[in-house]
Amino acid sequence: MPASPLEEYNRKRDFNKTAEPSGAKSPPSANPVFVVQKHLASHLHYDFRLEIDGVLKSWAVPKGPSASPKEKRLAVATEDHPIQYASFEGVIPAGEYGAGKVIVWDRGTFQNLKDGKTLEESYSTGHLVINLQGEKLKGGYSLLRTKMGWLMVKMEDEFARPLSDILNEQPASVISGRLVEEI
Repeated sequence: MPASPLEEYNRKRDFNKTAEPSGAKSPPSANPVFVVQKHLASHLHYDFRLEIDGVLKSWAVPKGPSASPKEKRLAVATEDHPIQYASFEGVIPAGEYGAGKVIVWDRGTFQNLKDGKTLEESYSTGHLVINLQGEKLKGGYSLLRTKMGWLMVKMEDEFARPLSDILNEQPASVISGRLVEEI
């Protein structure tokens, strides 16, 4: 068990070479944040991060999030990241862990929809039900841990868009307006 929830994150990075933020666990906030970062590394993928217990719990989502309840997306848990990472956009240098280009594809706040369970409890039992208020992603989402990893699924609500390809319809950063290839 690591001494700090960010021990693995800090161990994998040389902060003299990368502009990624180093960080420590933050105090819990009243309005937890989420971020989706488009990451052009060895393979293009999206990193989905939720503020839980003072860190960003993180998943690599190979196909990216969907606005369609019909699409289940694999989400592979990765190491926790510091809250400051939610605004990171830039280039991770060659030779560094996760080398490549990163944009903030979406960001916002979210609420826990699981009555009687904290976010920490829902995460540890492997079933999160959340409501996202992002610039692109909105409404209910479920994250369910399976034997193969986690599944991220859009819930049926007024924000569901079954025929949408939100990733291609809105490819640019919500911070810089640039495409990941332009970073």
